[in-house]
Amino acid sequence: MGIVEEAHNVKVLGSGIPTIVLAHGFGSDQSLWKHLVPHLVEDYRVVLFDTMGAGTTNPDYFDFERYATLEGYAYDVIAILEELMVDSCIFVGHSVSAMIGAIASITRPDLFTKLVMVSASPRYLNDVDYYGGFEQEDLDQLFEAMKSNYKAWCHGFAPLAVGGDMDSVAVQEFSRTLFNMRPDIALSVAQNIFCSDLRHLLAHVNVPCHIIQSMKDLAVPVVVSEYLHQNLGCESVVEVMSTDGHLPQLSSPDVVIPVLLRHVRHNILV
Repeated sequence: MGIVEEAHNVKVLGSGIPTIVLAHGFGSDQSLWKHLVPHLVEDYRVVLFDTMGAGTTNPDYFDFERYATLEGYAYDVIAILEELMVDSCIFVGHSVSAMIGAIASITRPDLFTKLVMVSASPRYLNDVDYYGGFEQEDLDQLFEAMKSNYKAWCHGFAPLAVGGDMDSVAVQEFSRTLFNMRPDIALSVAQNIFCSDLRHLLAHVNVPCHIIQSMKDLAVPVVVSEYLHQNLGCESVVEVMSTDGHLPQLSSPDVVIPVLLRHVRHNILV
């Protein structure tokens, strides 16, 4: 195993010819895809990894300067693909990893045949003629809560993000992976994500994109999926599911897994 693979806890499953890469969002790790993976291993070579800063990675590897922008994570994705000698892949990115995949595809379009974006947003802050869902004071309060008592913040944020009560398995699962992050790293990653603005990059994405979104999502208003569709520089398709929450593959797998499989297996005209 190479250095990059080891640092990101890379796992390669299945032996199919097409390679599919599954990338999780903030606060989770590769276990986020546990309901999807069994449906893929017969037909695909499945690559799972943990983004740097996830609770499963070595915090000593987290470079605050490198990961102050999403480009640092995009270069990690490219490095993983190169180390595994992947010529091209279907990239399924959840939340911030959808945007990380988009950045990586601009740098190395040859490595990607398709991007499947789940709960993706190019900007979380509201702006003139743009609705991202958050005002600056919302984010200031969020960051302050993370600073003052990270454990309490995790317990409060997890049910809001997942869209369920504290007793649900999905909320408990997200609480666990969220709490596994080192608090200072979690704060840095959250500030990077929530303060990022990638709208100017969308026109440079040339790889076909499948945009999948929950009807109700605390972090990403449903109008954002349409914004992506209108502004990406590639062929794209949107599917809004009747699910609640930002992690629907965890909270509503019965609904989400068939949708994901359809978008993975078919071309843009699904």
